[in-house]
Formats: sequence, structure tokens, C-alpha cells
Amino acid sequence: MTDTLSSSPSLPAAALATCRAVLFDLDGTIADTAPDLAAAVNKMRRVRGLPEVPLQRLRPLASAGARGLLGGAFGIGPHDPDFSAMREEFLANYEADLCIDTTLFDGIRPLLDGLSARGIQWGIVTNKIERLALPLVARLGLGAAAGCVIGGDTTPYPKPHPAPLLLAAQRLGIAPTSAVYVGDDLRDIEAGTAVGMMTVAAAYGYCGNEGTPFDWAADHVVETTTELQRLFGVVAE
Repeated sequence: MTDTLSSSPSLPAAALATCRAVLFDLDGTIADTAPDLAAAVNKMRRVRGLPEVPLQRLRPLASAGARGLLGGAFGIGPHDPDFSAMREEFLANYEADLCIDTTLFDGIRPLLDGLSARGIQWGIVTNKIERLALPLVARLGLGAAAGCVIGGDTTPYPKPHPAPLLLAAQRLGIAPTSAVYVGDDLRDIEAGTAVGMMTVAAAYGYCGNEGTPFDWAADHVVETTTELQRLFGVVAE
């Protein structure tokens, strides 16, 4: 493994030579989904006669999905008696308006195109459930090119459990150690490390409240998608 860096011009030649696939988290890594996630939970607040929570307060929680957004908007967690019903309400709101203001982060599409042009497979491993992840990836125009899309309920366990990444490697026909995992949450780095993947923390993403990406012991930290392109030797235009 390499030293953690705030910015790296590229992966070491040996790492690039053995890299057969790059796997990405979805929310906060490939796509900026926070506006639509925040809208779903703020719709819940409006119907209850409550003021909306500003996007900038909810944005860091977006990678944690319903748990993070409901916690930020209502101060409740999975152990609260109302959580299950409110989670379903949130998911229904989000599913109805899944891709209104969601966009790919600048630089992501050329990065994915560049990886494909070099014969490096790429896929998505997210904790977003399949009924949301699969149509969202399709609406973003990535469905046909992705080597795999693993949702939070594709395996019995979501990240940080290693099962989703192991299944992704299996579907791509590679050893887990020949892949790199890129994510913007501590759980992403923990899952990647658990299966022996090189890990990249996307500090441009949402990143949650569990320290900073520089605290997560990732192999690399990138602060922009331009740095991410350089890391994989894809020249930014």
C-alpha cells in the first residue's frame, strides 16, 4: 500500500499495471445527489408544518442515505419507533423525484470514458437500495457502460461489510486485490480495506461527520475530480 497523500500525480506504475478495475461509491463520489435527497426529507418537514432544513446542513449527511437525512432533519435514528415508517415515506418521496437536480460531478464522465478506453473496467458499489440505484444510474447515462452496479440490498449486508465489494469483484471476474475502490465515506474505506483493495477517499464528496478523509487511513486522498483523473492517468481536458 502507498502512503496517504493529499494529492498524487498518478498511481505508481506497478499499481496501474495490476489495476484491472475501479469501483466507485455513487452518492458524493460519482454523482451529486444531495439536492434531491434533501428535497425528499424537506418535503416531509413541509407536510408537518416545519421549516425546511438548508441544503448546506444536510449535504454532509447525504452519503448516509435515509439514516443520515432523517437524523439531520428530524433528529431520529434507526432505534426510534417512528424511524421505519418515516424511512419508507422518505424513500417514496425520493423515488418519485429521483433525478431532478442530481448531476454527475464535473470530470467524472471523462474519467469513466478514459478508464474504458484503456481497458480498465469500472463499476458502482453503493448502499443505495437497488430500486433507487439502478434507475438513477440509468438516468445518469451510465447503466450501459458500468461493469456492475451493486446496491445496498444486493447482498445481505451493506458497506462497511465486505460482501458488496466481493460480489462486485466476482461479477467483474477479477480478484479483489486487483481493484481500486473510491468513496467519500469512512464505510467505503473500511470496506475496501477489508477486501484488500487499494482505497481512495474522495474529499470533494459529502464525507459525513466521522473525522476528515485524511483520518480514514485511505491509500490516497483526492480533493478534486481533477486529482482523481490524474491518479488514474486520465488527462483532464
